[in-house]
Amino acid sequence: MNRRKFLKRAGYVGGGLAAADLDRLATAASSPKPGASVSGTVGTEAEKIRVGLITEPGGQHLSAFTKALGILDGVEMVAAADPSGDFLPKGRNLLGARASSYRTFSDYKQMLQEIKPQLALLALEPHHTPPVMEAVLQAGGHILADKPACVRLADFERVVRLAQSKRLQVMLGLTNRVSRPAKRARELVEAGLLGKLYGTSVHLVADQTRLTKPAYWKTWMASQERAGGGKLIYHGLHYLDLVHYIAGEQISEVTGFTRNVGGQPIEVEDSAVLAFRLGDGAVGTLNTGYYLNRGYSTLVAVWGAQGWLRFDLAAGPPMTWASTHPDAPKGVQSYHYEVEPDTYHVMIEEAVNAARGLAAPPITSEESLSVLKVVFAAYQAASKGMTQEVS
Repeated sequence: MNRRKFLKRAGYVGGGLAAADLDRLATAASSPKPGASVSGTVGTEAEKIRVGLITEPGGQHLSAFTKALGILDGVEMVAAADPSGDFLPKGRNLLGARASSYRTFSDYKQMLQEIKPQLALLALEPHHTPPVMEAVLQAGGHILADKPACVRLADFERVVRLAQSKRLQVMLGLTNRVSRPAKRARELVEAGLLGKLYGTSVHLVADQTRLTKPAYWKTWMASQERAGGGKLIYHGLHYLDLVHYIAGEQISEVTGFTRNVGGQPIEVEDSAVLAFRLGDGAVGTLNTGYYLNRGYSTLVAVWGAQGWLRFDLAAGPPMTWASTHPDAPKGVQSYHYEVEPDTYHVMIEEAVNAARGLAAPPITSEESLSVLKVVFAAYQAASKGMTQEVS
């Protein structure tokens, strides 16, 4: 199909995508793609699955995980494992009506053996995560793990090799990629409306206030050994993944700086500034740090030979874009979108559907690994003062 016919079918010609066209494209984007294995232990495509939730004190985003599992149609039952027992009664409350089929364990290995979940959600300290991922894969389950899921790249690489050998997926919880503006931006780039990509600038800034609290200094997020890094590996990788997702290209070279600019007694950086090159030659920057008194400041901007796009997940809709392509609508376009359900709900739903064999995963093992490669190459660049290739 030539580009003009594609653009007409996609609804771009004469004013942009209609809502029905956008829904159709979103459905097509979620269909299994060649090379994106979603096979596992699921018997039939319509079968509901058992989901395991493995956590410990310090696990993040548990409420969002569990609330979604409580209402998704594709879930048969939920089992939770927490050695401290702290989360187990909370999980029951968060599951709502699905609490009747809720099972609890203090040992995740016992849960894997008895329940055999087809999908496991992991909310653990990063330095504890790789061996748990390996156990889940050995038990035949796909994984959706809260980021960053490791403190050494080699550990995650080993897990991905195991997942590939078993035709399973290890999905990092990089939820911004399933947001509506991110998906719309990807559609615009894939349709060629921006032309050859020239550059991108992204930033994700949060509050410095959290770092001033003594209780925070004791968490894994303030520890190099337990977290693997600071702001870059905890927040910045979200926006590096957005660059990969929207551009359809991976970062091939990176350089930059990481610093503790706020001077709080933590072992990790509170700020990182990166410059990078994408595989097709486009260049970009990331600024991520704890700079504010409260709240978030975000930006995604992409420029190409025939247009640009811009959105701000913190501020919300609309996303704006413009294109000089002859088949594009004239002038600056505004894409208004709903912000509900939240991106954690969407990503868990897509992961459940992937484990059921109904759709491609929201992020593949290889895509998860690729963004971690950029993060660890950036740390090397900052340490050595030299640009690093991302292999």
